[in-house]
Amino acid sequence: MFSRRQFLSRGCAFAAVGASGVLPFHHLGLTRNAVAANTSGYRALVCIVLAGGNDSFNMLVPTDADQYGEYQTIRADLALDASSLRVLPGTTVTGRSYGLHPGMPELESLYTAGEAALLANVGSLQRPFDPVAYAAGNLEVPMGLFSHLDQLAQWETAVVDTRVAQGWAGRMADLMAGENMMNGISMNISLSGTNIYQSGDQASPYSIESSGNGAPGINAYDDGTEFGDFRKRMIDDLLATQYEHPFRREYAQRLRGAIDAQGVFVSAIESVEPPATFFSANEFSQGLRQIARTISVRDLLGVKRQTFYLVLGGWDHHDEVLDNQARLLPLVSAGLQEFRNAMVEMEVFDDVTTFTMSDFGRTLTSNGRGSDHGWGGHHIVMGGSVAGGQIYGEYPLLSATSPLDVGRGRYAPTTAMDEYFAELALWFGVDSSELESVLPNIRQFYVPGSSEPPMGFFG
Repeated sequence: MFSRRQFLSRGCAFAAVGASGVLPFHHLGLTRNAVAANTSGYRALVCIVLAGGNDSFNMLVPTDADQYGEYQTIRADLALDASSLRVLPGTTVTGRSYGLHPGMPELESLYTAGEAALLANVGSLQRPFDPVAYAAGNLEVPMGLFSHLDQLAQWETAVVDTRVAQGWAGRMADLMAGENMMNGISMNISLSGTNIYQSGDQASPYSIESSGNGAPGINAYDDGTEFGDFRKRMIDDLLATQYEHPFRREYAQRLRGAIDAQGVFVSAIESVEPPATFFSANEFSQGLRQIARTISVRDLLGVKRQTFYLVLGGWDHHDEVLDNQARLLPLVSAGLQEFRNAMVEMEVFDDVTTFTMSDFGRTLTSNGRGSDHGWGGHHIVMGGSVAGGQIYGEYPLLSATSPLDVGRGRYAPTTAMDEYFAELALWFGVDSSELESVLPNIRQFYVPGSSEPPMGFFG
């Protein structure tokens, strides 16, 4: 049973994440939606955050003799053995070849089947990187460079020169909210709590859990028992009171909306059999399973667009990089395969795109035990609409004298995260005329409305 403090705390949390679309002010500014987005059909973006900074230069490794030799020299004790790598088919336009970490056989299969692609050396940039200007101190760079807090926030907000409280998925939800308000459930659903990425001026994420029916309610509220009936009447009476104080009135409205939304969500989830696809018992795979269940009730929830947010933590490997990656990367690889299988079973694989974010890449050089905070890193994108089996972006030429190396093997990004996100946003249905409202810095790297895509991984 909740204490009074727990009840108020939990109620506020429900209200903050569950009331999107419930209150009148959520309708403000939505008259522009007709020209702001294309929301025909159904599409979903599934964001996987590898929190802590994935050492992705050990996830995607050059295998041609010249570059593997450079990799081995620079990485020293962190280098993977060449014979252990899962060599990917084909070569890049520069004649280079690459391999995956040995613990990622499922990702290798997805890549080979053309269902997943890899994005090379992506990161936060304020302006295109210029090594001469950087060395002279004349290049504008993201604030808090190499900082966990700032860099992850920049991935979630797509704003690199100041701290803001709105994420780029939240801004997309603001544009599309008119298409996703039928049942008071936000189009942005989080398996990892409240986050900036899915928060907009109006939109907020709806938090669910990986276990059970996903949406926890107030303990013993309407549970069919005599006490539950009593508690329900008491809470309903409190929330129906017309409070004069604006904070009390707002709290009551939000909590009422959150309770109603929880009922709608649970009713939908319990009315449909979950996908038969096997999911591993670990928390990451179970989170993906709950996302699959939520997608399966999209019609009951009345949504045409959804974003999902799932954090897998534990990637800040200042020591034991090899052991930690041998534990974590197989979870990612297997989870992606399981989720792909569920989407195929549900016949929505073409409509769902899954992608990764992380705070930053890491230093190619070793600190003697592991690697430290870096800059550019490599990422994964998967889906039936993805032109997979390719590496997009520019994998940097590894060298002790690389102009991209800003110190200790921290490689500056060759692709801005803005280009990555623009490709996803346009596929999701954001009109090119509104791309700058979602990604404020996009014109530094891409001209909205161009005949060419930002990166091209949707073909």
